[in-house]
Amino acid sequence: MTAQLRSVVADIVERAGWTAGQQFLAVLLATGSASVGVNLPWRLALAMSAGAAVLSVVATTGQYLARLTDLSFWPDLLVRLAKTFLASLAGSLSADAVSVLSFHWSSALDLATVATLGALGKGLLARESAPATSATPSTLPTSTYERAIAAGGTGAA
Repeated sequence: MTAQLRSVVADIVERAGWTAGQQFLAVLLATGSASVGVNLPWRLALAMSAGAAVLSVVATTGQYLARLTDLSFWPDLLVRLAKTFLASLAGSLSADAVSVLSFHWSSALDLATVATLGALGKGLLARESAPATSATPSTLPTSTYERAIAAGGTGAA
């Protein structure tokens, strides 16, 4: 596996991991029992997080295949926020074995909003930790991230 392909895989895994974590935390926070620790909905949180991670992998892979990765900080962050929101919704749908018509949409939208706010916070914190010349919303090392987006980018600066 080339260094460039390893970087792309690392970027896809990093994004899916963060999306899953944000979804997991959103589910625990939404139950109102996050501080109790005993009666947490672990199975539901894990199922929703897994669904969100899978959609994140699919969406990010599609972004690489469409060569839409070479974005500056704010457009990249906005794309990440949109993908997190949609992945969270999909994670909620995948964990609930009911029809779309009887699905509790307001709860799913609330979870997606909380997960997206987590993604916003992560993106802004990642920007703060990067040198000003290479700020990215990724928590990958800057060289790995730059190698990954160069592989899937449009070639534009």
